[in-house]
Amino acid sequence: MCDFSRYGGRSNEWLAIEAELPHSAAGLNQDVLELQAAVNREREEIASSDMQVLSDRVKILDHSITTRDGANIESRSYRPALRDEHEKLPTYMHLHGGGFLFGTLASEDAICSRIAVNASVVVLNVNYRHTPKFTYPTAWNDTEDAFVWLHANIAKLGGDNRKVILGGISAGAQLVAAVTLGKHLQNLGAAAQACPSIAGQVLMIPCLVHMDCYDGHMSRMVNQSVSSYVENADAPILPQSIITKFLSLLKVDNPEPQDLALNPGNVTPEQVKGLPPTIIGVAGLDPLRDEGLLYAKMLTEAEVPTKTHIFPGLPHGFRRYGNKLSESKRWDKVIEDGIIWAIKGPKSSKDFTIEDK
Repeated sequence: MCDFSRYGGRSNEWLAIEAELPHSAAGLNQDVLELQAAVNREREEIASSDMQVLSDRVKILDHSITTRDGANIESRSYRPALRDEHEKLPTYMHLHGGGFLFGTLASEDAICSRIAVNASVVVLNVNYRHTPKFTYPTAWNDTEDAFVWLHANIAKLGGDNRKVILGGISAGAQLVAAVTLGKHLQNLGAAAQACPSIAGQVLMIPCLVHMDCYDGHMSRMVNQSVSSYVENADAPILPQSIITKFLSLLKVDNPEPQDLALNPGNVTPEQVKGLPPTIIGVAGLDPLRDEGLLYAKMLTEAEVPTKTHIFPGLPHGFRRYGNKLSESKRWDKVIEDGIIWAIKGPKSSKDFTIEDK
């Protein structure tokens, strides 16, 4: 039985930031499309500011990916400017967070550029389609189609098809976990199954289980009172009310607990055996904390090479506050160092440890 509540509470740095935040759950009563546009603008402005010191360090190209339903989605690649253009580099496919509602290609420029430079990889940033216009499973299908496109075009990107790692944040991490698991269990389409094995996955603040399919996870806690869904129900940035809103926009009626695309966290220990090296980063002050840690524990005990990191006392999505939080630098290193670690083909261990600094 598990109890991860010691990682909750609020850090002193977060308390200083929270004192300046609005007291209400902003956006809940705002028109969804207006809210989407406003949040996307804010995210793009932050990325644009950061790119002032990053743009000269990467070579950026835009691409179009044709999906199974005949649509075209945007993608963008980033390559370290100082690396030989003919050198085959490991490749990282990035899926952004935002509750399947928020996120654009430009909003991810800074994080993708940092990863490309600091991990010496080609990064492919995929702008999958969002709610409210596109519902479940469009984003999942887009991710699989992008994975196939990446392998079909990897020579043009200067990537190594034996060293492809998938990574995502929040909703993006759910997409990554679903596709990685689907390929492992041979549940994807023929084109995706024909691609080389995935070399690793990076799951940052992942959503892994639909709220209505969470009973199995509750049963693994010492008692419900220590569950992150109870302890952090009113947490900043991502309280349960916001999670409920995001899920409602996916339009999933009567979700099935064993739908492993929607609920990769409900997989069994036997099913995860043989998954690629996995990096999981979790925020302590987050309703999603426990599902990330429980997944990491299952993978570790199934002898999947796993690195588990937690950011105590910080909420979901804290990285947006940049240099105001000292843990933002560690967040970046968890991703960048994790990619390098996974590429090396690390050995497995049954020793479940959580790194908190």
